[in-house]
Amino acid sequence: MSTPQNHLATETSPYLLQHADNPVEWYPWSSEALAKAREEDKPILLSIGYSACHWCHVMAHESFEDPATAEILNRRFVNIKVDREERPDIDKIYQVAYQMLAHRGGGWPLTMFLAPDTLAPFYGGTYFPRTARYGLPAFAELLDGVSDYFRDHRSEVTAHNAELIDAFVELQPEGANAEERLSAAPLDMARHQLEHAFDEHHGGFGAAPKFPQPSNIERLLRHWAGSGGHDERALHMATVTLTKMAEGGIYDHLGGGFCRYSVDEHWTIPHFEKMLYDNAQLLPLYAAAWSATGDAVFKQVALETGEWALREMEAPGGGFFSTLDADSDGEEGRFYVWRPEEVQRLLAASDYSAFATRYGLDRPSNFEDYWHLRITAGPEEVAQASGLPAEDLARRLDSARAILRAARDSRVRPARDEKILTAWNGLMIKGLATAGRRLTRPDFIAAATRAVDFIAANQWHDGRLLACYKDGRSRFAAYLDDYAFLLEGVFELLQARWRDADLTFAIQLADALLRHFEDRTRGGFYFTADDHEHLIHRPKPLGDDALPSGNGVAAMTLARLGYLTGEHRFIEAAERTLRAAWTTIVQLPYAHNTLLSALEELLSPPQLIIVRGTASEIDAWRKTCQESLAPRRIVVAIPRDACDLPAALAARKAPEQGVAAYVCRGTQCTAPVGSLAELSLILDD
Repeated sequence: MSTPQNHLATETSPYLLQHADNPVEWYPWSSEALAKAREEDKPILLSIGYSACHWCHVMAHESFEDPATAEILNRRFVNIKVDREERPDIDKIYQVAYQMLAHRGGGWPLTMFLAPDTLAPFYGGTYFPRTARYGLPAFAELLDGVSDYFRDHRSEVTAHNAELIDAFVELQPEGANAEERLSAAPLDMARHQLEHAFDEHHGGFGAAPKFPQPSNIERLLRHWAGSGGHDERALHMATVTLTKMAEGGIYDHLGGGFCRYSVDEHWTIPHFEKMLYDNAQLLPLYAAAWSATGDAVFKQVALETGEWALREMEAPGGGFFSTLDADSDGEEGRFYVWRPEEVQRLLAASDYSAFATRYGLDRPSNFEDYWHLRITAGPEEVAQASGLPAEDLARRLDSARAILRAARDSRVRPARDEKILTAWNGLMIKGLATAGRRLTRPDFIAAATRAVDFIAANQWHDGRLLACYKDGRSRFAAYLDDYAFLLEGVFELLQARWRDADLTFAIQLADALLRHFEDRTRGGFYFTADDHEHLIHRPKPLGDDALPSGNGVAAMTLARLGYLTGEHRFIEAAERTLRAAWTTIVQLPYAHNTLLSALEELLSPPQLIIVRGTASEIDAWRKTCQESLAPRRIVVAIPRDACDLPAALAARKAPEQGVAAYVCRGTQCTAPVGSLAELSLILDD
């Protein structure tokens, strides 16, 4: 006899559907669930996670599938399950609330207990075990204790809730006063803070567990480029980090792409889930590092990461899925790890010896009696040990990797969360567009174009975005990150290839962002729109975390769009954002790297190069302008027959014959440049 399904059965989220057969009477976050809690005066158990979360699976198996635990939950609580990827608004609020209550960082699963009248939490945690261990109480005992406390200490709960809500108000910074001038000082402060946190031996920043932290790497690359290449230390920190990650087990040496983080400081053993947003951010960074250094390793990693995204994450109709699970066949990492005898059976003896030396199979096991591949010997060392010429060795290792990948593909694959999230797709559109033009990969640019077209067709309705698409349903009012990241992705795609419709779409996104998200009094952008569901707090997030700051991306891209179109209102909104965030930026610059990039370009406007001519001629000019790493250069190649251009762009006319380039800084442009040689001299200067 099958278990009756709870209120999650009609949801589209794979994470929620994983719990649809639980004996727990789960509800999605909904007016129905909130009303039930108020009417019955029961506390709410709010459980937040996502489909690829390993410890979410563990807690589900231990507690939410257990009838005895479910009986307590159903009798004493109203139980709400939230997919943090669908509802980042709810996740952001209650992660911050947990940090206030516990005085430490949160994570997933997030387990919070809310008062039904205020929806403010009065207790919380992350993972709780079924039986007491890890210094944590047994979950069932905790449930009884929390329910009793809520019943017996209601006045204290109410008082603490009021204090918590007041504390949320205090989180919003005052911003710069009207007379205060914004300066470049935080840029240098961030550079020094990153050097202080840099791990000289293993790359990255801080101790284990180690996350890629793309915004740190991008800031260092931009700082190096802004120094005219003189700050070699900044380039060193960026490239050592990228190299160590590419050599470590956080990178998939057979299939491409990066896992979410490393549990150790050496980047050896990852948490095996693969997130679209990590790879979307790392892809253009590796392409940029190749442009800066010419190191073939960076180019290879960028190519393999982009190919992984197209092969494993692109939806049939365009757009990109969200995550690959850490688990397969009931075990974390099982899809990725090997035993040496497995590899020996697949490879010729001479090839196995070289492969084992290169990828650590000749060393002790590193993951629960299995071997997870990472680079343990350089090409020269392997060539010397094998006696093979370098080119022959490279071919053999490539062939061995292909053989192992084909064998691995026959294993039980990790589950894939097939939600198409607008924000994460915006990041991947940017990544593919940037890498596509740097690496001359038109298939990357074509995939980015398909993603834009998919979102425009399915997640853009009546001038507003929706955040998520799954199983033919577009859902959830979009958030700041959806608008900002998609706007940046479309803008980057315009630099890879021009389409009039994309410029129109970018302007529409920017207008919606200003109309529905901007704090018109103090500047900056709220995470939710002005007509969004009322929650206990309307955050205005400024710092970077696993994702770049939505405020930072909005400020940066709005200003760039303003310079391109001549629309000063976009540039003014960017400045208001920076002024609103100023006190926070100054307090901890390196936690606000995306806002720092916007600050950098507000203080010294980017170089804008507008190339006009026939479509067949302008591409070579565009490529010349984009050959070197120049993060503060915008290049658009607009065909002569482009239609409905804003007045500022239309004024940069194409000549009757040949090509012309207009080189602008801020709102000032040079006379048209009529030869590629002359333009090259300007670029060199």
